[in-house]
Amino acid sequence: MSRVSKPYEIVERALELSTADGCVVIADEDSSANLRWAGNALTTNGVTRGRTLTVIATVDGAEGAASGVVSRSAVTADDLEPLVRAAEAAARGAGPAEDAQPLVTGVSSSPDFADAPAETSSEVFAEFAPALGDAFARARAGGRELYGFAHHQLTSTYLGTSTGLRLRHDQPNGTLELNAKSPDRSRSAWAGRATRDFKDVDPAELDAELAQRLGWAERRIELPAGRYETLLPPTAVADLLIYQLWSSTARDAAEGRTVFSKPGGGTRLGETLSELPLTLRSDPNAPGLESAPFVIAHSSGDGASVFDNGLPLSSTDWIRDGRLDRLTTTRHTAGLTGLPVAPAIDNLLLDGGGERSLDEMVAATTGRALLLTCLWYIREVDPATLLLTGLTRDGVYLVEDGEVVGEVNNFRFNESPVDLLSRAVEAGRTEKTLPREWGDWFTRAAMPALRIPDFNMSSVSLGV
Repeated sequence: MSRVSKPYEIVERALELSTADGCVVIADEDSSANLRWAGNALTTNGVTRGRTLTVIATVDGAEGAASGVVSRSAVTADDLEPLVRAAEAAARGAGPAEDAQPLVTGVSSSPDFADAPAETSSEVFAEFAPALGDAFARARAGGRELYGFAHHQLTSTYLGTSTGLRLRHDQPNGTLELNAKSPDRSRSAWAGRATRDFKDVDPAELDAELAQRLGWAERRIELPAGRYETLLPPTAVADLLIYQLWSSTARDAAEGRTVFSKPGGGTRLGETLSELPLTLRSDPNAPGLESAPFVIAHSSGDGASVFDNGLPLSSTDWIRDGRLDRLTTTRHTAGLTGLPVAPAIDNLLLDGGGERSLDEMVAATTGRALLLTCLWYIREVDPATLLLTGLTRDGVYLVEDGEVVGEVNNFRFNESPVDLLSRAVEAGRTEKTLPREWGDWFTRAAMPALRIPDFNMSSVSLGV
């Protein structure tokens, strides 16, 4: 075994090797476990481990500091010096970095910085797997087939800088996706959950939900495109608002390029976006949705800066009581726009003060409405209005006077999440949810269902 093998030792040694004016080293230690199943039977399972090291070198020049970033996987002690030199060469060959700032200082070190990385294993499924087996038996007896996968990952991130920061964060991340099909494959239903440890997910509950939806789908109703009162479940709300968050950088808004730009110049900060008392926020300490309490930036972009690595994060209201309160900024873009420093945080919560569950919102529906399962293939059409298009998937149901009466065809939609917030007439109870479209990149979300009186189903889709 190499004498430099532990993550914190790798970080310390890389910093020692650096001859740049500044250096940031990020070691990500990953372990993951997964289960897959099809046709009511487990098919595969596995455990993986990996390491990625990112070295960020900064070099001062007459016109400003330049940065060079190099990342490598499966790094050993013998790889360190070439990696550090490559980052330094990239910095020296680059022009001044527009986002250059002094590296962060004055942050207390993590007491567990020198501890071994956290690891997951197949034991994370010790309670879940037997319960899943019971769900297979119930599904088989009920004439339906279950497909899906469960994935759990633990990432220990070690961040060290030449200014003395020594920070560490352990991030658990679990996802469960379950799909039920009728034996002839003519009906399909989906449910998903996000979890930290698989102790709060119940396969029996999910199977019952899917059985109900397959039952609804026994009656098929064709509807044309049009505007319909629509109940958006928490997963769909999350997918739309995550895209909105990604599009809420202050600089782009100040320069007139986004939906948050004010006509004539400036931003829409302070404007009312919804008559409902909606608060959209991120909080690294949100119970059950905890995320890194400091900036971890492997590269610079519109909403992140490698110079901000280690900057402390705290609860931030993006929308407060229906009013636009913050746009995302780095230290650099905060200086450009004159706005507070508000880095992105790796979770998102929406609260509208509602108490009804989605089922209760369905029961309270008068007249006709559509109940969605989830959205997918979401793409941007117009950044100036944040108009998005996408498809419904795995079940659109017709509600009449408080009861689901059948499944309808899928649709393509055209909507702006900002516009939807202005037209929403009811927000339900906030609950943890798994975004269907963005679940590979963003899993920590809590959302209510929203009632939209005139959701734009722009065309009929043949998707499933």
